[in-house]
Amino acid sequence: MLNRNAEALFWIGRYIERAENHARLIDVHYHIQQEADFQQEGHKWSRLIDALGVRSEYSQQFETFSEQDVLSFITLDLGNPNSLFSCVHHARNNLRTLRQHLPSELWDIVNSFNLWLGERSVADIMRGPHQFYRHVKERTAMFLGAEQSVMVRGNEWHFIESGRFLERAENTTRILQSVTASCKDKDINAMYTQLQAVLKSVSGYQAFRRYYADAVSPESILEFLIGSAQFPRSICFSFHKLGEHLAALELDGSDKGSGYERVIRQAGRIQAELDYMEKEEMSGDMVEHVLQALVQSCERLGKTMEGAFFRREGISA
Repeated sequence: MLNRNAEALFWIGRYIERAENHARLIDVHYHIQQEADFQQEGHKWSRLIDALGVRSEYSQQFETFSEQDVLSFITLDLGNPNSLFSCVHHARNNLRTLRQHLPSELWDIVNSFNLWLGERSVADIMRGPHQFYRHVKERTAMFLGAEQSVMVRGNEWHFIESGRFLERAENTTRILQSVTASCKDKDINAMYTQLQAVLKSVSGYQAFRRYYADAVSPESILEFLIGSAQFPRSICFSFHKLGEHLAALELDGSDKGSGYERVIRQAGRIQAELDYMEKEEMSGDMVEHVLQALVQSCERLGKTMEGAFFRREGISA
């Protein structure tokens, strides 16, 4: 079960989650692009490229940051390894190698998703971006629903879920990092508007108002998205679930070596730091340092899991 197959399963979870995150991040962008500092065309679309960390790759193909070029590059360009289409395509290729081990529903959903994206053009996006990206989120939700409904709760399921929650934690962190960085040195209303858009993009606005009805502020939104133990897309919740799936892996004695123990320790340390984080650390100037540390922790944990569980050759990441 370990090594090659485990790595494919782990990356199926990551790629599907990453595709959904791209759709959500673009949704955030459309919500906030009417602000004054977004009126300069190149600036408002370059920020989306920067949020995904692909400026150097984009600049190799395009000289300016137009809406059409940016959406094409981050959504449909298979030459961009982190485009939405590339993520679904990689998930489909990894799933194809495991068809005999996984429910047929998962293959049907991902294969049809891949075919649908392959038939789309940037003109389809431009005609109705909200409808296009909502359809992407619905397709990823179909995969998650099938996975939750029909998969046996064995190692295969735990590896997919481990990849999904590690990706979710990192994605939520990067979205918040992009917002706090863009709002630096601006008034509090600018950050509130953008963080409210983030809440809506992760379908967390109603849940947030239930817990913070009388304290709607940038600080309370950051606290909710970072430290909530109940909201499924918060960073804290994601690490709790990741820890549960790592602990549930059924490994024999030879597999449960120092590498596995190191993974558990790293995940547990991050989880404990989030559980005992002070409110002051999730607001003001301190939150930027906290988010940067969380990004680095996610990257470090991913590398530790690779060393503990996976072979380095064979599966694209």
